[in-house]
Amino acid sequence: MDSFRVFYDFNSLNAHLKGKGSDISVGLIPTMGALHSGHLSLIERGLKENDFAVVTIFVNPKQFNNTSDLKTYPRTLDADLEILAAYHGLYACIPKEEDVYPDNDNYKEPDLGILDQVLEGKYRPGHFQGVAHVVYNLFCLIQANKAYFGLKDFQQFAVIKQMVKNTGLHIELVGSPTIRNDEGLALSSRNEKLSYAQKNQALIIYKTLRFVLENKNTWSYSELKSNAIAYFNEGDLDLEYLDIVNAESFSPVGDKTNEKAVCCISAYCDKIRLIDNALL
Repeated sequence: MDSFRVFYDFNSLNAHLKGKGSDISVGLIPTMGALHSGHLSLIERGLKENDFAVVTIFVNPKQFNNTSDLKTYPRTLDADLEILAAYHGLYACIPKEEDVYPDNDNYKEPDLGILDQVLEGKYRPGHFQGVAHVVYNLFCLIQANKAYFGLKDFQQFAVIKQMVKNTGLHIELVGSPTIRNDEGLALSSRNEKLSYAQKNQALIIYKTLRFVLENKNTWSYSELKSNAIAYFNEGDLDLEYLDIVNAESFSPVGDKTNEKAVCCISAYCDKIRLIDNALL
């Protein structure tokens, strides 16, 4: 199997993949770099389920509604490539912005329903249209069979599913469970910014999700939400939102329902914004 290789444009990557034969399967793992164990779990699954895997590293400017957040987003390309070099059958693609968004870009914004209006959509206006745009273009520019995403960004995965449905793209989407540290903190590029003390404070997010899961059959959803907010506020973080919504549409859930639900949390640890979720 091929050793790890790096490509800086889509044409050379696709030419290399084409040379592997017409019947190969390719798994795509889109990232913005600053790789951690969560990313590696997606890469390893992509390699296991396909002949080859491609990981893209591209900090997408269209999904940042805060310019300072874009400027401070961690960029650790050398370290990322050193990590990826250990894998065989894996290729990294590190495109330029003008390659991801070419002059002849024919992307049309899909109707995301309320997905880009509630929770993350409400507090980060334009974010999900930026996500949908970059993922659509990557799917068109790299002809993969499957694409892998972590479910820590659960609403984002719902957006991508809706975009694929609306646009008719033929690709299988694979959502993988959130990878956590030994204490339960979800691994993410933003969480890497936390100090040791802040990581301990941030555990209130995981503890609250556990509280919700342990009590989901005790109270109605509205009671569960109120009690979970009270539980969370015993900690040191500033809560932005905590809500329980339909896991597919993100519409409100009723108290007398068996519909699949998800509890989503966003909070600030000092100036660092953290998100997490749990399926009920």
